[in-house]
Amino acid sequence: MDQSEKRLIFTAEDIARQVQRLASQISADYHGKEVVLIGVLKGAFIFLADLVRQLSIPAQLDFVRLASYGTATESSGKIRITTDVELDLEGRDVLIVEDIVDSGLTTVFLREHLLAKNPRSLRMCVLLDKRERRSVSIPLDYVGFHLDKGFVIGYGLDCNEAHRQLPGIYELIV
Repeated sequence: MDQSEKRLIFTAEDIARQVQRLASQISADYHGKEVVLIGVLKGAFIFLADLVRQLSIPAQLDFVRLASYGTATESSGKIRITTDVELDLEGRDVLIVEDIVDSGLTTVFLREHLLAKNPRSLRMCVLLDKRERRSVSIPLDYVGFHLDKGFVIGYGLDCNEAHRQLPGIYELIV
């Protein structure tokens, strides 16, 4: 992919500022508590790593991996868990950390799955809230950026497993 096939939307500096803002807000909201951060693989791993290093509260980490896209640029609507959390979430404060919420279907599926594990609280932190194809209402407690439309890559976000390593977030021009 050459430079003409992508357009920079958020620089690495923009992202770092938002991650620090989110970490400060999360740290204040969970002051005096330990939170379990559930990273959604693969896309959220860079965001989660940067976020957890900025927190001033105790945190444990776990991961889930869901499949809904395959090799397409639109969700198939069929969601499955390929890797589930290992920590016991019962009675714990849990924060889902996601790279992007688009249609919301995967997020609703994951929330329902984790709520069945009886956490004390369950909140959502998302780097990108993209409303273009939102088909369900979903509460997003912490949002880095809002996007109206477009397919984005970089900072953990991919297209067919490529471009996750880009330090900024780009709109893919197809």
